[in-house]
Amino acid sequence: MAITLYELAAADPDRRFSPFCWRIRLALEHKGLAFEGRPWRFTEKDALAFSGSDKVPVLVEDGRAIAESSVIAAHLEAAHPDRPSLFGGGAGVALTRLHVAWTDQVLHPALVPLLLLDIHRHLAEADRRYFRESREARFGKPLEAVCPDPEAQLASFRRTLSPVRAVLRAQAFLGGERPLYADFAVMGAFLWARGVSALALLEADDPVEAWRRRMLDRLGEGSRALVAG
Repeated sequence: MAITLYELAAADPDRRFSPFCWRIRLALEHKGLAFEGRPWRFTEKDALAFSGSDKVPVLVEDGRAIAESSVIAAHLEAAHPDRPSLFGGGAGVALTRLHVAWTDQVLHPALVPLLLLDIHRHLAEADRRYFRESREARFGKPLEAVCPDPEAQLASFRRTLSPVRAVLRAQAFLGGERPLYADFAVMGAFLWARGVSALALLEADDPVEAWRRRMLDRLGEGSRALVAG
């Protein structure tokens, strides 16, 4: 069994920063599956042509290419039922859709303005041009104008975490006693930030910060090397 995970990287190939790729890296480690993480950059579209996708993550398992994080997670659960579950059963699959949708539609938009300039700073030159043009088209303004008040944006981001904070006051992980894919979806956002920014996103006494540290402690050796520092 050979597994390769194509992951978004900065100019430094060890700087991996896609929240969606991190979800799958965490899922693979949770399943105890050995894999090779292969760096990929925004302007390397041709390198993914074989997969039918123009973005990562792309997982290749025994010659089969699978794209899109939720599809990959479902594949891993179905293909490796003897390994630890990502969802904790059928009801967990349904409930995880809410966690993933909330992360994608609420948490990420609150975090993006804080990270855009840091991401741009870490990219290779060709990727910088692509990133600036595509993101400025998306936001309708220069990157430098997307987040005019970082302090206010940080406060907004922290408020966004209120439902997560409430859950983590009652239990160690979103999945309960141990992390599940819901945890990986949310943690992907924090690993995204850690990959490009030194900004302290959370107060030291925040229950979410305690959870984040528990999640960091569970990283496999390969992932630890990518988030060192």
